[in-house]
Formats: sequence, structure tokens, C-alpha cells
Amino acid sequence: MPSARLRGVLLAAAAMSASSGTGAVMSSMEKMDTSAREPETSVCGFIREPLAFWLFRRAAGAVDAGRVAGIRDIERLAFKTGDGRLLGGYRLRAASPRGYLLVAPGNAMLADQIMGELQYFRDRGFDVYVYDYRGYGLSGGRSRLTAIVSDYREIIARLNVQPYQRRALYGMSMGGVILLNAAGESGDYSSLVVDSSPSRISPLGCPEQYDPVNHLPADSSRIEILAGGRDRVVRPEEMQELLLAAKFRGAQVVQRAEFAHPFQDANDAIHRSRQKEVADFLLR
Repeated sequence: MPSARLRGVLLAAAAMSASSGTGAVMSSMEKMDTSAREPETSVCGFIREPLAFWLFRRAAGAVDAGRVAGIRDIERLAFKTGDGRLLGGYRLRAASPRGYLLVAPGNAMLADQIMGELQYFRDRGFDVYVYDYRGYGLSGGRSRLTAIVSDYREIIARLNVQPYQRRALYGMSMGGVILLNAAGESGDYSSLVVDSSPSRISPLGCPEQYDPVNHLPADSSRIEILAGGRDRVVRPEEMQELLLAAKFRGAQVVQRAEFAHPFQDANDAIHRSRQKEVADFLLR
């Protein structure tokens, strides 16, 4: 999700598109059923969505193979989507995998930036899969919400035909939004952790059908929601509706005063505590 600076630019973009005649026309058109769309069509505003993703990609930076050079049991991946885009990423191979873990990172991250930290989950028995979002880093195509949600539906479906005992999903920030949209209601997973994701993205101009709170299953007992009292990216009040709805439906809700946004915790001890909380739930 956006930093305070990126949030300001995003809101400015929203105001620009709302004030233009074209933006108003696109806003009503974008309420249409996305099944009739090309996957790379903007749904969150014909100005604001491309601008927002452009800013996030700039914040994520460039690929650097040196970041993963010293990591053991890692391999490059390529995934071809239904519309022909090639997504790049990595897999960490566990010695005797209990299952897979598909990680959807924040929207200003690249896979190679977090693979080192995700070794913790490999060492807990998961084959860990991380892909750059469409249009980011190693992945081709145009970064659009509908397309990225579709990509994760396809990736999950592909992983689920492999002989893994456990099917684990972990979404951080925007990654939680993506995974709840892609798989939340289907329940085609063993466990799903949503870490520091907002209840709704419709206040940023996206259709309500993409709001994470609308994708919680009636039985959410296989879902854990994490929230941090020190999070300055997705503020606690922006998560409250999701937390309350998830708890009512049986999810495990964890609110820690010391947690900030993922990878922004104050020290390594808090970061490790967060990772343990996630892994313990995924393996329970």
C-alpha cells in the first residue's frame, strides 16, 4: 500500500480524474462486470490507476540479481498467464516440503528484495513462491488491478494441481487485497494470512467489488488477519471493518501494538515475532 507521500499523489490523481469529463464517463463505465473486460483495463480510474502503479513501480526500483545470489536452494521461475504475459519470480525449495507458500508482496516491492527474509518459511517446511507483479521487475505486461488478481487466480490454480499437502497463502498490504480477491471466497487453500491490508480500496476510486471485506468467506476459520498499532501506511482505523467482520466469521485476528507495516518493524526481534506468528498459523 502507498506511503504517506504516495498516498497524497494518489489522492491528487483521483481528484484530477474526478474533475475531468472523461474521468466521469470512465467512472460509470468501470462499474461494468470485469468479466467482459480485457485484463489490463483500468478499473480504479483511467488516470489514477496507471499513475498509482507507475509510482509504486518507481518506488519498488530495479531488479538486482545480487540480492539473491547468496541464497541457498533458490531458483528462477517463469509463469505464462492466460493472456500471454510472462511473470518472473523465484522459488525457495524446502528439503522436505510440507506444502507450498505463495507470497503476494506489497505493491512497492520486488521479489528479489524479500527472498532473503522468506528463507524463514522455507526452513519451516514450505516451498516458497514469489512473483513480481505484472509490469514490475521480472514480469511483463501492464500493472492493473484486474489483471493482477487474475494472475494470482491462475498461479494458485497451477500450484493446487501439484502434490503439495498444504496450500498456504500470505499477502502483505496490497498483497492481502490481491489474495482475498483471488481466493478468499473460494476457500481453495489450507490457510491464508492477510497482513496489514485495508478493509476497502473503494475510497481510492476502485469499484466496491474489489474491497477486501467483501471477499471474506462465511467460514473464515482458515484466515488470519494481522494488524499493527504502529502501522503508518495502512492505519489501524482503515483495517477495523475487516478485522471485525473477519473475527465475526471465525478468523484469527491478531492486533499487536508493536507491529508496524510489514518490513517496517522497529527492530529485528519484532520482525521475527511477526514471521513466527504467520508461520505458526500457516502450519497449525
